[in-house]
Amino acid sequence: MTFSSAIASFAVVAGMLTIMPGLDTALVLRSAITLGRRRAFATALGILCGVLVWGVAAAIGAAAVLKASHLLYDALRVAGAGYLAWLGIGMLRRTLKERGRSVSEDAAGGARATTAEATWARSWSRGLGTSLLNPKNGVFYMAMLPQFIPSGAPHLLMGVVLATVHDLEGLVWFSALIFGTQLVRRWLNRGSVQQVIDAITGSVLVGFGIKLALADK
Repeated sequence: MTFSSAIASFAVVAGMLTIMPGLDTALVLRSAITLGRRRAFATALGILCGVLVWGVAAAIGAAAVLKASHLLYDALRVAGAGYLAWLGIGMLRRTLKERGRSVSEDAAGGARATTAEATWARSWSRGLGTSLLNPKNGVFYMAMLPQFIPSGAPHLLMGVVLATVHDLEGLVWFSALIFGTQLVRRWLNRGSVQQVIDAITGSVLVGFGIKLALADK
């Protein structure tokens, strides 16, 4: 396998993984709808930074240790499950608080909630934390990277290159989602719609957390 063929083959596999509906897509969509384009890109950038970290970790063998050690895997799995549940429950609680308010109070409350969340660093760290605390990312890279590293190629360099390819595909996909969402954001920005979005996204996050907590290695 040549360097170019390895990158092309990995790009196909990573591209299919990127467009599959999942937690990352849900987080970016929710940020685009409720917080706006800039915060959505911050969330996406955090996720992509986490992917790069996992790629480097797999290349230098850290993910191999994670895969081999059931204790380390379980510790990261529980931490990730707790983090996802915390994010999801926070969204559900905010939805319940807003439900009983009048239309005008609801709009003001939604604006306050959005303002409280609308910091670039917070959106970025939310995306990064979600990516890093998902052990499935580490297992994926540990399983995939060795198959796409040509004989004699430096592992660390290939890990960075392949993770970067994955990140570029993710950036294209997230950009399409974010710009597409902006076309209908005026309707999506209504307080009642945002409550539904938070309720759905919160439920998805809690569901992913429970699934992760109960998942076997």
